[in-house]
Formats: sequence, structure tokens, C-alpha cells
Amino acid sequence: MPSQTRSGPRRGRPRDPKTRRKILAAASALLNEGGIGAVTMEAIAERAGVGKPTVYRQWPNAPAVAMAAFVESTRPLAPAARGGRVLEALRVHLRKVAETFATRAGRNTALMIAAAQNDSELAKVFRNHFIMKSREIGRTLLDRAIASRQLRSDLNIEAVLDLLYAPLYFRLLIGHGPLDAHFTDAIIDAALGGLKRRRRI
Repeated sequence: MPSQTRSGPRRGRPRDPKTRRKILAAASALLNEGGIGAVTMEAIAERAGVGKPTVYRQWPNAPAVAMAAFVESTRPLAPAARGGRVLEALRVHLRKVAETFATRAGRNTALMIAAAQNDSELAKVFRNHFIMKSREIGRTLLDRAIASRQLRSDLNIEAVLDLLYAPLYFRLLIGHGPLDAHFTDAIIDAALGGLKRRRRI
């Protein structure tokens, strides 16, 4: 029988939700204050007021705690599309994603992922719990825009999602320009020029 890893289920006392929140809050504060280098198991335990074994019972290492803290505090939410303004909701959504990445925690998390192997557990958590959930929100909004005849019906949705989200990740990792509303609005405006329904002459 294969040995159980630290990230797998553990026996013992049930996890205390309050303790978990304290640990994640501590990791989040350390990430914002000093970057990923400041997030150690010792520092997390001290800031949270718990022992290191308590932290190790839930996470295998400090980067895993930092990733859990980032994911917990940045669950992407779909904006309301009032009055059929689906494309405006998409604009707001991209702004929110950029705002998340523009924080110190967002940038440090991206650097942590860039330094990790692509198939690492950290990369999988980031991809599944943030990137893919953000894309699903975008997919829903695009589908609604197509259904309401605001966008062409022949769009390749996967390609459009890459067109909208890839510039954010590229700018986040390269750091050659700001991640702000002006940038995301420019992405939307440039993309919609080719995505909207063509008017018949």
C-alpha cells in the first residue's frame, strides 16, 4: 500500500475552522507585508498564535499555506449583468481579475507559481481554483452575449477566452506595464472589434 503524503487525509482531531482562518489570515498578512520569502511555517505559526504542528497537520509547507490563503481571499465572483449589459459585466469581471493580480499577494503568488514546476500541486491549485474559475465566468458571459446576439454565433469560445485572459497573465509575469482598468478595457475594446456581430449592409 502506498504511503500517505502530508497533503492527503489525516487522522486525529477534527480541524477547527477558526484555527484554519487564523492560519490563512496570518499567511495572507505575511505575503502582503514581506512577499513569499516572509511566509515560513515558523512565522505563520507565530502570527496565528498556534504551534507549528497545527499548521503542518493541514499543509505540507509554507508555499502551500500561502496559496491556500490567496485562493481563499480571491474567489472570483460573476458580476451582475443588469438589463442585458453582458459585455459591460465582462468588462467589470476582467477589471476585478486585474485588481486581484495587481495586489502584492497576487504578484507574489504568480512568482511562486512561475518558480514551481508546471505540474506541481501549487500550480494545479492556482490553475483549478483561480484561473479556471475565472475562465468559467468569462465563458458564461460570452455564451450569454452570443445568445442575446451581442456577439457573433460562430466564435471559438476557447480562443476568445485565451484572447481575453492571456494578456493579464503575461503582463503579471513580465511586469512590463500596469495591471489596471485602462489595460483591461483596452483588451476588451480591441477584442470586441472582431467579435461583435457584423451588420448587414
